[in-house]
Amino acid sequence: MAQPRRQFLGMMIGTAVAAIVPRAAGAQTYPARPVRLVAGITAGSAPDIFARLLGHWLSERLGQPFIIENKPGAGTNIGTEAVVRAPPDGYTLLLVSAPNTINATLYAKLNFDFLRDIAPVGSFVDSPEFLLVHPSISAATVPELIAYARAHPGKLMMASPGVGSGPHMSGELFKRMARIDMTHVPYRGGGPAMADLISGQVSVMFAAPAVALDHIRAGKLRALGVTTASRSPVLPNIPPVAETLPGYRSGGFFGLGAPKDTPAEIIDMLNREINAALGDAGTKARIAGMGVSALGGSPADFGKFLAEETEKWANVIQFAGLKPA
Repeated sequence: MAQPRRQFLGMMIGTAVAAIVPRAAGAQTYPARPVRLVAGITAGSAPDIFARLLGHWLSERLGQPFIIENKPGAGTNIGTEAVVRAPPDGYTLLLVSAPNTINATLYAKLNFDFLRDIAPVGSFVDSPEFLLVHPSISAATVPELIAYARAHPGKLMMASPGVGSGPHMSGELFKRMARIDMTHVPYRGGGPAMADLISGQVSVMFAAPAVALDHIRAGKLRALGVTTASRSPVLPNIPPVAETLPGYRSGGFFGLGAPKDTPAEIIDMLNREINAALGDAGTKARIAGMGVSALGGSPADFGKFLAEETEKWANVIQFAGLKPA
C-alpha cells in the first residue's frame, strides 16, 4: 500500500506546483504584449491627456505599448463596462475618474457594480476645480457668495456641462454644505456653459483650470475658491472652499483600475510604476504645469478613497434627487 500512497502524494504535489508555476511565470513576464488602457471619454479631453501621460510612462518603464482606447458614452459607463467584461489578465485596464464614483448612484440600472467589479490599482493625480462667478456678482469671497445666495434664494444661476458631471456635483455639494439654493442650468458640454458664464447669462460655475485659467487671468471671470483641500499651484492666492466649509472636497481625480480577480502581482507591479512616475522630476513638472496635484499610495489606499467618494456622491445625489439626463 505504501507505493501507491507515495505515487498519489507525488501526483498531488506535482499538480499543485503546476497550478502555481504558470501564474508566477505570468506575473514575472508581464507585460508580454501590448496593454489596452480604456478611457471612457473623447480623445483630446483633459482625462485623455492624463491617460496618455500615464500610458507613456508605463510603456517606457515596462517595455510594451500601453495603448489608449477611447470609449466615450453614457458618462464613462460604456468604457467601464468594457473593462469589467475583459479577462482579468492585466492586458485591459481602466482610467478611473470621478464619474465612476458618481455614476454608481446616479444610474439606477448598470450592468456592473463599480466597487465590486473593478480592482483599484493606484491613484495618479487630483484635479481641482475653481468656483467661478461673473464679475457682475458683487461677491469677492466664498462667504460673501454664500451670504448673497441666502439673501436671494434661487436667483443665482449655476451652469454645468450637464447633469451628473463633475462641475455639477461640485455645485450640488456646495449648495448642500452651505445650505443655499442656486438654480442649476445644465448645458451639453463645458464650452457652451463657459460661454454663457462669460457673457453673464449665468452667474456661477465650477470649472477645471484647463478651461478657466485664461478667463480668470483676463479678468472675464472671478475665482473665489478651489475645490481641493490645498491651494492650486497655478492660482496660489485662491483659498480652498474648505476654509469656509470644513470638509468640502470635490473636483476630478484620475487613477488606474483593472478587472476584478486580476493577479495581485500585476496590480502591485503597476502600482509601483505609478508611484515611481509621481516621484519622477519630469512627470512632477508636467503635472504641476497642468494645475493638478500628485496622489499616489497603495491599491488599498485607492480602494478606500473610491469607496469614500462613492458614498459622498450617493448622499448628494439622493439629497438633491438627481437623475441622469
